[in-house]
Amino acid sequence: MLAIGRGMAANPRIMLLDEPSEGIQPSIVHRIADVLRQINTETGMAILLVEQNLDLGLSVAARCVIMEKGQVAFAGTPAETGREEVIKRFLAV
Repeated sequence: MLAIGRGMAANPRIMLLDEPSEGIQPSIVHRIADVLRQINTETGMAILLVEQNLDLGLSVAARCVIMEKGQVAFAGTPAETGREEVIKRFLAV
């Protein structure tokens, strides 16, 4: 949350967040999602979120991109990305 606040102080047009949920307890992850949605809605700022927590990513995204080996392997809406066949193909271990 501190890093997000520091980033906001510069009044950017776009914010890049790399794994903001890493090592954070679940209740705080939900708050981070709320804050990201609020920032986007109230300021119109674009947020580029790099995240392995699928639930967080899908809950805040307008568009999702899955990359493999530096190439775009899939792009779609959160609803499309959350489909079982997409998860199995690209995100399952």
